[in-house]
Amino acid sequence: MGIAVGGSKRGIMFEMNVVPLIDILLVLLVIFMIIPHQQVGLKAEIPQPAEPVPPTRIEPDIVLVQVLGGGSLKINEQPVSWDALRGRLEEIFSSRANHTAFVRGDRTVEFQVVAKVIDVMQSAGISSVGLLTPQLENGH
Repeated sequence: MGIAVGGSKRGIMFEMNVVPLIDILLVLLVIFMIIPHQQVGLKAEIPQPAEPVPPTRIEPDIVLVQVLGGGSLKINEQPVSWDALRGRLEEIFSSRANHTAFVRGDRTVEFQVVAKVIDVMQSAGISSVGLLTPQLENGH
């Protein structure tokens, strides 16, 4: 009896032809090497640091409401009472197209007081309220 090498008499043995698979792999490799060089990335609008606004110099277009440590308020360095805050803000913004204002609170002021000022500002018709912190003012 002889030993059959590479097959048997029981049935047909299938062998996989890997040459077409290698061809496909090489085509895909070429495609993936070419594609990254032709892609144009999406334009991303990255936020830029805001120009610092020194406390002593306020732009005429900017409305800044300051909440001081003792609970007193200022609008652009002009003292204002809590009762007159809404009326003064409505008066300032009645002739403006841009209804944006900023709030700056002292370190000793609790956030709930600042939140109350923001609520009054929004009820006065200010559509956008920004918070100023020492880091933003110093440009950090």
